[in-house]
Amino acid sequence: MAVVPKKKPAAANPGKAHGKPIEVESAGAVLDSLNDPVIVVDGNGDIVYLNAAGQDFLRTSQAVLVGTNLQDLIPQDSPILSTVDRSRRIGSPMTVHGVRLSTPRVGEHTVSVTASPMIDRPDRIVLQFNEQSIAGQMDHATTQQGAVRSVTALAAMLAHEVKNPLSGIRGAAQLLETMVPAEDRQLTRLITEETDRIVKLVEGMEIFSDRPALDRRPVNIHEVLDRVADLARNGFAKRARVVVSYDPSLPPVLGDRDQLIQIFLNLVKNACESAREGSAADPEVAISTAYRHGVRLAVPGIEARVHLPLMVSVRDNGNGISDDLKPHLFDPFITTKSGGSGLGLPLVAKLVSEHGGVIDFESQVRRTTFRVMLPVLKSAQELEALLRDEEAS
Repeated sequence: MAVVPKKKPAAANPGKAHGKPIEVESAGAVLDSLNDPVIVVDGNGDIVYLNAAGQDFLRTSQAVLVGTNLQDLIPQDSPILSTVDRSRRIGSPMTVHGVRLSTPRVGEHTVSVTASPMIDRPDRIVLQFNEQSIAGQMDHATTQQGAVRSVTALAAMLAHEVKNPLSGIRGAAQLLETMVPAEDRQLTRLITEETDRIVKLVEGMEIFSDRPALDRRPVNIHEVLDRVADLARNGFAKRARVVVSYDPSLPPVLGDRDQLIQIFLNLVKNACESAREGSAADPEVAISTAYRHGVRLAVPGIEARVHLPLMVSVRDNGNGISDDLKPHLFDPFITTKSGGSGLGLPLVAKLVSEHGGVIDFESQVRRTTFRVMLPVLKSAQELEALLRDEEAS
């Protein structure tokens, strides 16, 4: 009897069907599914491709725009053009944040733009525009600095116009206590106690008043963060897991070590409290560092775009920040904590600003991240020049 061989089952290969490769979606279809505008320019700066979002952004179809030079669409002094040239010259991605575009064609936008050479065609540059990344947070930096200036002025006013008269009021109340009947002394004690309470509040504000200049020195940011992590694990973070992940190649920060510890101690303490409240089963706080090549930010008050390559992130898995609180997070006296003063984050914003850096955040349930971006020490000559300037001033 003839034996009929059994058919072998088809191999479980998602890339093939009946021995033929499954057709993979075209790159254009993939790019068209993105919400961010993507534009590709050739070595002359002429547009060779736009995805659907790019066509919406420029308000014209690809058929019309292909062959148009990028300089004809955006202002010639835009940092986007210099970013394209630099990316092509060094052969690696470059990102610029806080770019303001205002043209009749595209309207008004504040965007971040990443320029990346194509792998197989390095003369062609892929431009990706994003209105939802750090560029959108740069306005928060302006708000933070305005809030810090306001609370600093308020602190100075309270110290001079409120604290001194309060001492007179307290002294008068103590004197009255020796002159009034026993049944009325409760009122004089009430005046004294409330005066002491107000003085304590004013003294809490004095941390925002003008202080001596930062003691700038080369600082190993990982030594700062290790100190913060140790303080957390042996104190307020005993019920939360604190993990660290460092980029070992980071250069020193030019800053004040004690002030940097205060910045990250406040952020980690807030993160631990949030993690405990929102994830009682497994509260976790993650501290990480990274070096971001080619990223330049538009910092309020500075015309030139500054390089803030060192980034420290503090992430927690708590409930997140409510949408109504996000726009006011760095304003003084804004807090969700019972008994909180609402001065912790404004102080952090002040200290980061004094270091020439920027702080931003993003938050959703079980993932809130604060990012501090700082300048680094480029050379010993830079430190010497800075110290000479400080001595001269």
